[in-house]
Amino acid sequence: MKLLIRNLARTTTELEIKNLFEPFGDVQSCVIVMDKASGVSKGFGFVEMPKAGDAKAAIKSLNNQEIAGNKIRVKKADTNK
Repeated sequence: MKLLIRNLARTTTELEIKNLFEPFGDVQSCVIVMDKASGVSKGFGFVEMPKAGDAKAAIKSLNNQEIAGNKIRVKKADTNK
């Protein structure tokens, strides 16, 4: 299941996000979207977890958690676009 993580601090790294989600299960991939011109984080990213149950547990626990001073939002990514 692909998850969208929004409202990330611009300084948050992919490793930090991966470490945040790993207690809930395997993390298949973790990507923070970067601005092509500046190379700075756009403040959102994606995590893929192979097991839907693990992903749902991560959403339930991490949505609205404060990370690096920001309340992050975690939800299932819309993969239909």
